[in-house]
This record gives sequence, C-alpha cells and structure tokens, in this order.
Amino acid sequence: MSIRRSDLLLLAVAVVWGSSYLTARTLVLAGGVLAVLALRFVISAVALAPAMIVRRPTRAELSVGALLGLTQASVLVLETYGVSMTSATNAGVLISLTILLTPALEGAVQRRWLPGRFFVSAAVAVTGVILLVAGPGLRAPTAGDALMLAAAVVRAAHVTLSGRLTTGRPYDTVTLTWLQTVVGAVLFTLVAAPALPSAVRAFEPGHWLGLLYLALGCSVFAFLVQLWAIRRTSAARASLLLGTEPVWAVLIGVGIAGEHLTAVGVAGIALVLAGTYYGQRVEAAHRALVPV
Repeated sequence: MSIRRSDLLLLAVAVVWGSSYLTARTLVLAGGVLAVLALRFVISAVALAPAMIVRRPTRAELSVGALLGLTQASVLVLETYGVSMTSATNAGVLISLTILLTPALEGAVQRRWLPGRFFVSAAVAVTGVILLVAGPGLRAPTAGDALMLAAAVVRAAHVTLSGRLTTGRPYDTVTLTWLQTVVGAVLFTLVAAPALPSAVRAFEPGHWLGLLYLALGCSVFAFLVQLWAIRRTSAARASLLLGTEPVWAVLIGVGIAGEHLTAVGVAGIALVLAGTYYGQRVEAAHRALVPV
C-alpha cells in the first residue's frame, strides 16, 4: 500500500476519535472513567481474540506489546481525567502539542531531524487548533492542564516508541494491537473492579452501543491503523495527520449537536489543514532523500 493510502487511513482514525467525544462524555457520566476504560478494553481484546487463534506471539512481541499497552493505557487515563478537570479549550490546545512533541522526540531518538519547514507547518497546525477551540478563551492553569500536558508527552512517546520498536522488524501488527488491548483490559479491570458492577447496571442499550463504538472504532480500528501506518511512514507524519482530530470533533459537533462555527473557527480549521497538508509533503520529500 502507498503512503497516500496510509495518510487516508490515519485521517479516518482522526475522524473516528473526533467523533467519540460526545459518546465518551455520556458514558463517563453514567459509569465513571475507570469502568468505561475497563469495559472498552475488554470488548476490544475479545473482538480481536478470534484473529489470535492462528497467531502465536513471540517473546519479542510480548515484550513490545506489553510496553506499548502500558503507554497507550497511560495516555487514555491522563486524557480522560485531564479533560474532566479542565476546560475543553485548554485540553484541545495542550493535547495538540503532540504535533510538535512527536517529531522533536523522534528526531532526538533517531538523531536524524526533519527539516525546519516541517516544524513550521506543525506550529501552523497547532495555531489552527488554538483558534479552533478558543471560542470561550483559555482558562487559568489547573491540575487538569498538567494532566493534559502529561498526556501529550506520553502520547508523543507512545507514537515514537511504536515506530522505533516495530519498524523493520518481523512483528505482526494484529498481535501487537491485541496485546495492547489485553494489557489495558487487565490493568483497568483490576483498578475499576469495585465500580464495574454498578456501571454495568447503570448502562442502558444506548450506552452499550456507544461503548461498542469506542471499543471497535476508537480502539480496535484506530490502534491497528495507527501502528500499521507508523511502521510504513513515520511517527512525525502520523502525529501530524492524527492532529487533525479537533477539526473533525468540531465539524461533527456542528453537524450533529447543532453547535455553531465562528469565522475564527473556520480560520483555525484552514490553518490545521494547511499545516497538515504542507507538513506531510515535507516529510514525504525528506523520507525520499533520507530513507529510514
């Protein structure tokens, strides 16, 4: 498959993640953060289990899958609690820093830096996110902001590790993704065990449909595509494309929830898309000259 197809799949992941905000918020209110995460990962692991009938993880895959599972679970915990403790504006701006943090971290690890033009395009995309979510204005820093900043750092580390540990190695993407979901399912189930029975009782049919969407769309599909694409492009490119998530969240909010989009928001969307488009072109040209 070509790089262009991987770009489209990464954008599809960004759309799925952006569409999940309203669903996740409703589920957390009904069952609590940890219970929702536990059920989400359990369903994801069960959904991928049939594919493992013909697969046998190697020792190396077990190690890599466990590590990536820990970092992925950490990102979700930090993000979920962070969003609940700060404004949506602050959260959107802080998590978008991943667009800049990932190429910086990847360059430091590989000792091979992308051209400065890439970082300029990433900064343009972050500026677009700020304009897009700055309707109510930034709020004074809180503990939630610290959690969101930590989530951005850990997400950058997770994406970078995904590329560093798997590119060029004979690992099976499905196996690694399943191992990530198993690690998350075990960790969150242990922590959320006391709250799980009440959460299950509180969920109505609509909640379970939302949970299936989070598990199958935002976890199984998204984790598979993210890891598959990173192994074929780069962590920096994947992060830039996934950084369009706030754009889709806003557009879906306008289309479904009846929210209003201001002129400043339209300008923000334009900057995010322009920065992403130019950045992926710079990364592709650099990759052609300096192959990984």
